[in-house]
Amino acid sequence: MPRVTSLLPALLIVLLPGPGRGYFPEERWSPESPLLAPRVVLSVVCRNSAHSLPLFLGAIERLDYPKERIALWVATDHNIDNTTAILRDWLIKVQNDYHYVEWRPQEEPRAYEDEPGPKHWSNLRYEHVMKLRQAALETAREMWADYLLVADCDNLLTHTDTLWKLMSENKTIVAPMLESRAAYSNFWCGMTSQGYYKRTPAYMPIRKQERRGCFSVPMVHSTYLVDLQKEASRRLAFYPPHPEYSWALDDVIVFAYSARMADVQMYVCNKETYGYFPVPVRSHATLQDEVESFVHTQLEIMVKDPPLEPSSFLSLPPKEPTKIGFDEVFMINLVRRSDRRERMLSSLYQQEISCKVVAAVDGKALNKTDIEAMRIKMLPGYKDPYHSRPLTKGELGCFLSHYNIWKEIADRGLQTSLVIEDDLRFEVFFKRRLQTLLQEVTKHKLDWDLIYIGRKRMQVDHQEKPVPNIHNIVEADYSYWTLGYLLSLQGAQKLLRAEPLSKLLPVDEFLPVMYNKHPVSEYMDHFEVRDLRAFSAEPLLVYPTHYTGDQGYISDTETSVVWDNETVKTDWDRAKSRKTQEQGELSFEAQNSDVLQSELENWSARDEL
Repeated sequence: MPRVTSLLPALLIVLLPGPGRGYFPEERWSPESPLLAPRVVLSVVCRNSAHSLPLFLGAIERLDYPKERIALWVATDHNIDNTTAILRDWLIKVQNDYHYVEWRPQEEPRAYEDEPGPKHWSNLRYEHVMKLRQAALETAREMWADYLLVADCDNLLTHTDTLWKLMSENKTIVAPMLESRAAYSNFWCGMTSQGYYKRTPAYMPIRKQERRGCFSVPMVHSTYLVDLQKEASRRLAFYPPHPEYSWALDDVIVFAYSARMADVQMYVCNKETYGYFPVPVRSHATLQDEVESFVHTQLEIMVKDPPLEPSSFLSLPPKEPTKIGFDEVFMINLVRRSDRRERMLSSLYQQEISCKVVAAVDGKALNKTDIEAMRIKMLPGYKDPYHSRPLTKGELGCFLSHYNIWKEIADRGLQTSLVIEDDLRFEVFFKRRLQTLLQEVTKHKLDWDLIYIGRKRMQVDHQEKPVPNIHNIVEADYSYWTLGYLLSLQGAQKLLRAEPLSKLLPVDEFLPVMYNKHPVSEYMDHFEVRDLRAFSAEPLLVYPTHYTGDQGYISDTETSVVWDNETVKTDWDRAKSRKTQEQGELSFEAQNSDVLQSELENWSARDEL
């Protein structure tokens, strides 16, 4: 009996029908296979995009979507660069991966008859682009495609699931909100009765992702997905404009009007970070301006994410970094901060700037014996103005890192040097603006020792004094931070002659003492000679990657311990600190309005449009 009992489970397994089985052969079945991915036509219209195509195409390749379910519709014309060659080379290499490729190149003419320059949008150009968009839409309809994805050639989709995310929203027209260096993005929240942009209170909370979701808006552009399965999509058109259309001839406005007349609501989604794109340059700008603006987009991506890789099917010429007119470019980096080092080296390389990496002094590794061996003594009576604490080990290491560079400048006799830290972000046109600044101070023979290019201006009660006849420079008042500065040989010698190691205070407190602008006279009394000639770029050319209280903020100077007592930590509650509150106020208020501005500053505006 026990033996029979032990056989019952085995018999039941044999006799009972399992999944896909039946008692008789005609009852057997197999599980259903999954649905194929929807069919997508990707519409790409490029002009003079050689600088952006390697990254744009690389991002397209990395989309997590079956390539055999994507058809490529690619057009290019009126180029004065090698856009056509790049696209042709890429399409030849990837054509077998994709379902279908339609290629529409046009070599001549290289310019429109009614345009003064390659960045100007004339009526002929608008009309031509609208016709191309319409041709792509009609191709998608003829192929019975489920979706049309429109993407400009400098839009970088960094989120590999962007297509799936947009499809899941089930909207006829939906755009992924794209990040830029400014308030600008690829949607409008308001539109005037004449079809122009209108500022609304709803825009910035969406743009800053203070409100997250998918929002109905009157306009999306640059990158968006059109669901061709929706019945209303049949009434959408890029060209010709709707019979009742009377607004400006502009391809994005014409399409928005078409959507309105088809009773199709446009949406923008900001639930995640989907990608980045550059702020458009002004119509009188050059292609080089656009190239540099796009490079800045790459730099901004690297602040939060790894650098984007170009298309694996394209070979890029190597860049040729230089010291851009300086005798040396020093970049300070803690050896244990390899992430910052790699980001900065990549950022500098993209701008074709070479540098010498200086291993920062790690304050955490110093003990009292090390400090005494270097004959370092603290400035009597010094206390941090925010927390009333002594110097931290991090601040000590920071000072020594800069001090060592000052010594090297003096020892090597370097006439002009650039010193930068590894936790900064570059402003747009950084390289050109810096070179222009250096050229102007040289041309006008400005007697300078130090010029800040990144700082926190602490005195905001009155304007700083602009320097006559020189663009974008002021006499520096009390300032914090040593993110970046130019230092002359004479300036380095002055700093060293002050023998600061014998009366040490944080480096960003020491510098204002040396140019006689520190508000605490007791500190200045310890330094008899305070004749450093200090200036500042205005506007600044670099800013911190993160501010106090920001997500991801880490300070190796303040998140530390008191220099002579490792049991006293200095990482206070930053959300409640007076420093955090004042920092935001200072960043808003500290603007000098009377400075002679160069034309380039007008192209660098941080606005919605």
